[in-house]
Amino acid sequence: MDNKAGYAQHKIIALLLAVAVVSGCDQSPNSSPQSASSSAASQFTIASNRAFVENLDLDNQQDFEDARRGMVAEAPNAALTSESGVQVWDASAYDFIVGEAPDTVNPSLWRQAKLNNIRGLFKVDEGIYQLRGFDLANTSLIKSDSGWILVDPLTTLETTEAAMAFAEQHLGEIKLTGVIFTHSHIDHFGGVLSLINAQQAADNTVPIIAPSGFMQEATSENVIAGPAMTRRGTYMFGNSLPRSATGHVDAGLGKQVVYGSTSILQPTVVIDQPEMAMTVDGVEFDFYNMPGSEAPAELTFYLPEHRAFCGAEVLSHVMHNVLTLRGAKVRDALLWSDYIGQSIDRLDDVEVFFNSHHWPTWGHDRIITQMEQQQDMYKFTHDQTVRLANLGYTPREIAERLKLPESLAGNFHLRGYYGTLSHNSKAVYQHYFGWYQGNPAQLNPLPPEQSSLRYVEFMGGAEAILEKASESMQLGEYRWVAEVLNHLVFAQPDNGPAKRMLAEAYQQLGYQSESGPWRDIYLSGALELLSGTPDQYYDPVFAKAFVQQVPLVQFMKALSVRLDGEKAEGERLVLNVLFTDQQQNFVLTVRNSVMHYKESPAAANADVSIALSKNLFVDILLGQAGIQQLLTTDELAVEGSVIKLLKFFSLLGESNDNFNMVTP
Repeated sequence: MDNKAGYAQHKIIALLLAVAVVSGCDQSPNSSPQSASSSAASQFTIASNRAFVENLDLDNQQDFEDARRGMVAEAPNAALTSESGVQVWDASAYDFIVGEAPDTVNPSLWRQAKLNNIRGLFKVDEGIYQLRGFDLANTSLIKSDSGWILVDPLTTLETTEAAMAFAEQHLGEIKLTGVIFTHSHIDHFGGVLSLINAQQAADNTVPIIAPSGFMQEATSENVIAGPAMTRRGTYMFGNSLPRSATGHVDAGLGKQVVYGSTSILQPTVVIDQPEMAMTVDGVEFDFYNMPGSEAPAELTFYLPEHRAFCGAEVLSHVMHNVLTLRGAKVRDALLWSDYIGQSIDRLDDVEVFFNSHHWPTWGHDRIITQMEQQQDMYKFTHDQTVRLANLGYTPREIAERLKLPESLAGNFHLRGYYGTLSHNSKAVYQHYFGWYQGNPAQLNPLPPEQSSLRYVEFMGGAEAILEKASESMQLGEYRWVAEVLNHLVFAQPDNGPAKRMLAEAYQQLGYQSESGPWRDIYLSGALELLSGTPDQYYDPVFAKAFVQQVPLVQFMKALSVRLDGEKAEGERLVLNVLFTDQQQNFVLTVRNSVMHYKESPAAANADVSIALSKNLFVDILLGQAGIQQLLTTDELAVEGSVIKLLKFFSLLGESNDNFNMVTP
């Protein structure tokens, strides 16, 4: 090819790298935890946290007894590293979580953190085992006639390999006779290729069971909106925070999100009916399809012979998210509650209850009570939010007003360790009414930087604001200080005193938070105010096994949202993109500052055509194919106007998954 074609290939590299996705759910890049000066807990924070001690039975040992019950062996605290030497998990980082809660941690969250520190292999029932504490989620093992059925491989190849190796030390060889993905979040399937690949599954007739829509939902979430979700996820999971009493202590749902090598496997058995009975290697299953609950694609199941119910993540030992703070589509709290009610009606003889996170519950009456309380919690959140909205209350007013009834609030499995009643009620409001609350002043407000400049001027200038904010700090009014000083920092991002005081307010709010994500968000904001935005790093090679399975149409969707509308003004282009090994051709059309895409035969009127294999596409995406390789490979061809091709590339905006959050 001539030099222009070679240059076009170089631009293809830039393009494909730019549309790289972060694989999976609730996952964000690696970065080394930063340190910054942390404030001590104030008298107001100590008093706020003391109220949890006084109002909750934190000494109740039932959860600790359940979390330790059936322990076969305690998991080792050795750190795990990837093949490239990157540390993906270190359980010993949480060894500081012992004894009474320090002043800088909400004692209720501290209790949850201690429970999530109980790690190992557990016998749930005869023939049912769980590996807990190797990752954010659990892996469950069910003994079958000729081996083991595995439920929910973990997030990464590394953690799944470690968990299985540990299980084999105590249970003998784990020969897989079935794999179940309960839902479409990556902490429940990402490690599967460390256990079995598609050919092995076919050769050994091992069913790979998943709910309907699994592949679509598992590969689409975070692709289109990946950069923004990635950045927000770094806050939600405290990615940059040290593991300490003034940093990250727990995610509520588990210890932390694990970052390592991810994968996915196409299901061979799809649960697409509300109820499906099936026998897997001699084990009877009653599967229940529950789409649109905690995940867009999710199933639960009952084991009649064991009288054991797996609630997946529809049920857990926390109040879950109706809208996750990293960003996602709003979940339907009413449908979620209804699914739990349907499960209760089916479980006349249940005696064992285990889920994809946390520890099991035993005993029919305890199980049904727990499920009814979870059902009522989500329905209370839904019904009372809608009731108050219909009376004219706005989301912030509803969130401030709502409190769980005493009959629910004292139950630890309903506490806001992950989701909260505050942001869940706002999610219910959003589900029905969207962002506009009806007040004309909120219809078209100024953007933050412009409004902040005017707020500062109206409030008498920076010095006056700092003086008044200092007075509010002395009164422990941290929420108000955060609201006011956020304006000042956005108006004057170099104002050191404002940033330091705002950081201190965020730290105190973090120390008071019962929710693990709220704590991490506040403390991450404080850290960045004091130390700047950290460099985030995620080696895309970790995602290769996952990305290879992403449907090509998802990459086209990601590409279309990268088109810069202003640059594309007046442009009209048609491109063919042929993936030779898949025999899929996509026609991309740019018109009216919009990129359309469709899978169809090549357009005869295309300005330029590109042909490459999907494997090469993935290698380019992950930076494993360089310019020299591309210049000499037969797997890439460009026909037509190179100038038009370069014009198309020039219309694509830059990607940024490390944008500012607490400063303009």
